[in-house]
Amino acid sequence: MPRFINDECIMCGACADTCPVGAIAEGDSKYAVDPQQCIDCGACQDGCPVGAISEE
Repeated sequence: MPRFINDECIMCGACADTCPVGAIAEGDSKYAVDPQQCIDCGACQDGCPVGAISEE
């Protein structure tokens, strides 16, 4: 199941930097995970300093 970035995102980019497949991109008010690319490895969730990422 792909990961989801909630509204607690502070737009730091740590999640995008840790994603091994480039499935995370900057959005208007928060980063977003492309569910078609996400391999559900959890690297982004582990790398988020504010805990804004969870399983959908």
